[in-house]
Amino acid sequence: MGAAGPVTLADTTVGEEETAAVAEVLAGGWLSSGPVTESFEREFAKALGKADAIAVSSGTAALHLSLLALGIGPGDEVIMPALSFVASAAMTVAVGAVPVFADVRAEDDLTIDPADVAARVTDRTKAVVVMHYGGYAADMAALTALTARHSLKLIEDAAHAPVVRHDTGMLGGLGDVGCFSFHATKNLTTGEGGMIVAADPDVAARCRATRSHALTPYCDRPGTQGYDVTGLGFNYRPTEISSAIGRVQLGRLRTDRTVRAGLVTCYRKLLVGVKGLVLPFAHRADADTAHHLFPVVLPPGTDREDFRAALHEAGIQTSVHYPPTHQLSYYRRHHPSVGGLPVTDAIAERLVSLPLHARMTPRDAEYVAARVVVALGGGR
Repeated sequence: MGAAGPVTLADTTVGEEETAAVAEVLAGGWLSSGPVTESFEREFAKALGKADAIAVSSGTAALHLSLLALGIGPGDEVIMPALSFVASAAMTVAVGAVPVFADVRAEDDLTIDPADVAARVTDRTKAVVVMHYGGYAADMAALTALTARHSLKLIEDAAHAPVVRHDTGMLGGLGDVGCFSFHATKNLTTGEGGMIVAADPDVAARCRATRSHALTPYCDRPGTQGYDVTGLGFNYRPTEISSAIGRVQLGRLRTDRTVRAGLVTCYRKLLVGVKGLVLPFAHRADADTAHHLFPVVLPPGTDREDFRAALHEAGIQTSVHYPPTHQLSYYRRHHPSVGGLPVTDAIAERLVSLPLHARMTPRDAEYVAARVVVALGGGR
């Protein structure tokens, strides 16, 4: 079976509506944060059932401002999954705190393990960062109870999970702060961008102030009026262009997600019997999820680079989400993991992400699955 062409790892559904929205912004002449950004914030907050949301320039900016707003600082410890993008650890170090890496639950559940988090809590622990891997919810009941018991802050890295419903609410809206990313590879993209939601209005207000130099009164065009600076702030504002794209993407999110869900169903049907291949989250087929990634864990002993090269030769892009942070050079030197991370370490060289995006077709997924089987020797 052949595909119509190369199968890319990720793609956007940006099209004519986004082009028209951007053209309207350009015609209006206001390019920095303004009324379009305010509309995007209101619409995103409404989608999450929240009163407020703060648009920022990236998901990393969202994490940075959230840590600062929650009072995390020098000497504090922040527990987070090692199997995540480096941004959570980097922003923890940026505020002077110490990243403490925790394990994931299992080969078939790549979310942070609450039991391992509990074992790593000390009198210096101030917060826990939970990442909803691939758009699948972490065990929020256990993590919420744990952080409440120890009076810790709970930060949701919901970069993979925009507008995903959980048993008790929307992901990103269950902890003290929720951080979202709208990077070009995300389900809802603005090219670069992010959003913050906070349970405490005072925390939200601090995030809003510090995203724009802590100016008061707030203004997007310093110099047009008098202002004061009441604290340390940054330029983490989004643009009206990115917000215009985000509004259209938000409206399309559910439709795109339906396409992704169909592709995931196709993958699982065709790959479920492959000997030694683990399909994470297959046991959660009925849960609401963003279907952001389709990771597989290769059979033990498989040479991952050979496997990826075989798919590349067949015109299929793959990636790894993620090289565990505790294995990266900087963190090995300066913030080494204390205690073992047996599950993360066992799968670190076996993880591969297969293509998944809303421009794919079932035929594409069938082609990818067939090439995966061939690359693994055809065993079932």
